[in-house]
Amino acid sequence: MREILLEIEGGKRMYDIRSGEMSRALGIEEEGSLSRKEADKWNYHLNLLQESGQVEFRKTGGGGWLVERITWFGHDFLDSVRDPEIWDRTKAGAIKASGFTVELLKDLAKGFIRKQIEERTGISL
Repeated sequence: MREILLEIEGGKRMYDIRSGEMSRALGIEEEGSLSRKEADKWNYHLNLLQESGQVEFRKTGGGGWLVERITWFGHDFLDSVRDPEIWDRTKAGAIKASGFTVELLKDLAKGFIRKQIEERTGISL
């Protein structure tokens, strides 16, 4: 989900999540179509981003997802996990904890950011 948010922030505005089956059903060229498994995976993750309130999408016919915007919550999460070092530490912490939510991931990342600020500036937050 982090990677998708980074893509959207970088300017990606459309996801074409069309399986070969859907292309055949629509009577359009199958080139560029995804496998059913890959299309299901993408739809699942885009739905999660929308349901969690991180991104607003508008679905089009034929498997298209148009990006409306990243929400405040999505920007807050992304800003917390943007730095690759912080993200690696956050993932490792979540694995050690044996479970997490998006909110806990964000809080864990913010904790690492606070520690990094303190180490680099001597200022405690």
